[in-house]
Amino acid sequence: MPAAITQPDFDAVRTEFALPTEFPTDVLAEAARAAADDVPAAGPGRRDATDVELVTIDPPGSKDLDQAMGIVAHDDGYRVYYAIADLAAVVVPGGVLDLEVHRRGQTVYLPDGSVPLHPPVLSEGAASLLPDGPRPAVLWSIDLDATGERTAVAVERAVVRSRAQLDYDGVQADLDAGRPLPAAITLLPTVGRLRRELAVARGAIELELPEQEVVPDGSGGWTARARARVDVDTWNAEISLLTGAAAASLMLGAGVGVLRTLPGPDPDSVAAFRATAAALGADWPAGTSAARFLAGLPLDTPRALALRRAATTLLRGAGYVAFDGPGSPPPADPGHGGIGAPYAHVTAPLRRLVDRYGTEVCLAVAAGDPVPGWVRDALPGLPAVMAASDTVANKVDRACVDRTEAALLAGCVGDGVEVIVLREEPGEVYLADPPVLARCHGTLRLGERAVVRVAVADPATGRVEFTAEP
Repeated sequence: MPAAITQPDFDAVRTEFALPTEFPTDVLAEAARAAADDVPAAGPGRRDATDVELVTIDPPGSKDLDQAMGIVAHDDGYRVYYAIADLAAVVVPGGVLDLEVHRRGQTVYLPDGSVPLHPPVLSEGAASLLPDGPRPAVLWSIDLDATGERTAVAVERAVVRSRAQLDYDGVQADLDAGRPLPAAITLLPTVGRLRRELAVARGAIELELPEQEVVPDGSGGWTARARARVDVDTWNAEISLLTGAAAASLMLGAGVGVLRTLPGPDPDSVAAFRATAAALGADWPAGTSAARFLAGLPLDTPRALALRRAATTLLRGAGYVAFDGPGSPPPADPGHGGIGAPYAHVTAPLRRLVDRYGTEVCLAVAAGDPVPGWVRDALPGLPAVMAASDTVANKVDRACVDRTEAALLAGCVGDGVEVIVLREEPGEVYLADPPVLARCHGTLRLGERAVVRVAVADPATGRVEFTAEP
């Protein structure tokens, strides 16, 4: 491929979606005052957990660190410690900062910088679980049996100290090279594998499609790449999902909270997906669930990619549902089809508004205390806030990827390229290098490689289209 003839304009994306460029002065002042306060001390209502071995695992360069993890052997199984940034320790309900984060909903990420939910003095400083001192946290302690099944849950306010700031690729490289992992995560591979197997057994649908991301090209510009998800990333995600499922269990037991829901696959969708698999000649034994079938597929063959794209029809209708008492009961189907169990967001409060509220519900329920009034008052409005901010965040991410793809292909209009056909009608194809997912006009055959021509590549709009050879 020739070098890009232009560069994607991410400022234009910010303008298109009316993203805020800065925090109001009074919000920054309130955040600065909160950051200047002393770390909440251990004592009544806040455990001293600085002796617990914890580390963070995030993308390289991250500063907004929501979670720190530690896993130890316990009885005949394991105990997972998961420390989550304690935003209630720095955000005053009803204050100007609180009102601003309600307007934002969540952090929006662009390749050249984020639009944070909280001012960086908090999200990248005083409230982040950086390894430079004690931090206030909400500490989950989750016991598992030898198979990885959850047996007990505790959650409490604490003061913690992260031992190290790690990244996925670095931990994976140590693991692959046989180097010892930090004590906090020596058992992560064991527990991660157990939890992943349980997820498949529950029917959790994991698509594992190539994840496109925009990264610096090393020459002052930008390029797109397919992010390879390493095992450590998967195992780390399983610990987060374990915690979210534990939170949902507490909420449902108490009849108050806010869930992240997604209907499981319906029989008609599964039947259609099975027909697609048969048409592609894939072996799907009778009695094997869609989750198990997907888990057994390779990641990068043309047929497997087409099947993974077809499986997106199994999961439709994600949303948030708040409930509080007999007058506002939990949903009839509280589950999340991608996880195979009820699930609640509680592990990323620096980056997602709803997590702070879910955390406060769980703390109250676990302690046998009433859920605070400011939490209950906010619950009914949270689904709308989160749905709106999810829409913006997803569109911004897609716009940045699209514009980068178009910039990379702008000099290739009219050229032939080899792609994998993911859908026949409407036509959709995947170009591996650079990784581009786009519409394609003409006659296509599902799951096959085809040579198509680049018909449109407009960096200003992000529009990319291909045309199949006659």
